[in-house]
Amino acid sequence: MGKYIIGIDQSTQGTKALLFDEGGDLIARADFPHRQIIDERGWVEHDPEEFYSNVIQTVKNVIEKAGVNKEKVVGVGISNQRETALAWDRTGKPIYNAVVWQCARGEDICERIKDSAGMIKERTGLQLSPYFSAAKIAWILENVEGARSLAQKGRLCYGTVDTFLVYRLTAGKVYRTDYSNASRTQLFNIRTLSWDEEICDIFGISGKNLAEVTDSDGYYGETDFEGYLEKPIPIHGVLGDSHGALFGQGCLEKGMVKATYGTGSSVMMNVGEEPVFSKHGVVSSLAWGMGGKVNYVLEGNINYTGAVITWLTKDLKLVGSPSETEKLAFAASTEDRTYLVPAFTGLGAPYWDSKATGILCGITRTTNQAEIVRAALDCIVYQITDILKAMEDDSGISIQELRVDGGPTKNKYLMQFQSDIAGIPVKVPTSEELSGIGAAYAAGIGLGVYDRNFLFSKQKKTTYEPKMNQKEVDIKYMGWKEAVELVLEKS
Repeated sequence: MGKYIIGIDQSTQGTKALLFDEGGDLIARADFPHRQIIDERGWVEHDPEEFYSNVIQTVKNVIEKAGVNKEKVVGVGISNQRETALAWDRTGKPIYNAVVWQCARGEDICERIKDSAGMIKERTGLQLSPYFSAAKIAWILENVEGARSLAQKGRLCYGTVDTFLVYRLTAGKVYRTDYSNASRTQLFNIRTLSWDEEICDIFGISGKNLAEVTDSDGYYGETDFEGYLEKPIPIHGVLGDSHGALFGQGCLEKGMVKATYGTGSSVMMNVGEEPVFSKHGVVSSLAWGMGGKVNYVLEGNINYTGAVITWLTKDLKLVGSPSETEKLAFAASTEDRTYLVPAFTGLGAPYWDSKATGILCGITRTTNQAEIVRAALDCIVYQITDILKAMEDDSGISIQELRVDGGPTKNKYLMQFQSDIAGIPVKVPTSEELSGIGAAYAAGIGLGVYDRNFLFSKQKKTTYEPKMNQKEVDIKYMGWKEAVELVLEKS
């Protein structure tokens, strides 16, 4: 048999290891969840030792599950949960739990430096927010005993999950991150492609302790996964999970767009080799650096998409499982005009109203279970369409299609409605794990195992085409915008 590539996807809920053959086909997958450590304040943490050990275990499991010769595994790529931040000493030992991207404990720090928000956005492309890594790292330095002292002595490392994994997998020999992850820290100047010393100083973070930033398909040292492999293999690809999905979807050209339907959603447009700075509520980041060149993206992040379906299932108990929502949505009355605005913790892009609260409106006496379920699915589509329209306004590019991934994309009603409201074809790949696929593909291409053009030409997708009358689309979308106005904070 030929050569094999491993894709590791260390995500918010757990770790996945994916094994690909020489043709880029997925032949085995192994998963391992980790604890969600949430306290009474709503602060969210992960144990770095736990998810690191899970990385090692899933690699073992996927190779053994596939029954392949370990010596035929020639490389590995990593995708990771973004914005989550942690700090560790030079031995690789974490000094505190990882502060997860969902955690807003850095809010006071952002409030303290709000006068610099305009400059920070102009250089990093990001709204000043505790969502990003900078405020989380600053919180660790300010609140964890001994952290500041270690940093001043140059004995502390801090950054994103990819950096920690690479550091540990290479036994401390490699301290690097990639362009995609660096661009989500709020410390990286996406114009100069370097850590911004002035912004680091504003957050009270020493830029000298941050990792070297290198290409996303570059060489990140070698690992034997704690002795599991007889000889080390190269880590040759690192990408933030949403960027990995963009690459895995084959969105390699300017104007191509993907949407990931997860707990929340990341909508990304590849805008090419020059940055586009948003005036319509989305943010600017780097897609990746590959072959010595960088690509930029516009991105919109939505707090509640797949989580709305979870809310229907676990909290409201309107459905027994997510799979029931499709049938109910198709059965709902076409005359009903119920809208759900899922501002459970405010609204993200493009509204950025952290004080907004959710609303269910347009209810009549004939509104029943099916109509409420459909409204919950519809709100996912409307939110993503809001971002697509903002991206078109910012970039001047007319979006021709939307490539999608994530568990909810199995819902035929949801995908058809997305195509109808956005007015473009929606393409659903047969493969689900696009983040890990993107990292593995980047590694395989970097190692010369895969041919890029061949990989993306063989991908199979199901396509949904717009079918709804445009007048009906306009009426529905106008109703959504009116519902959103009801929850936005009035200045």
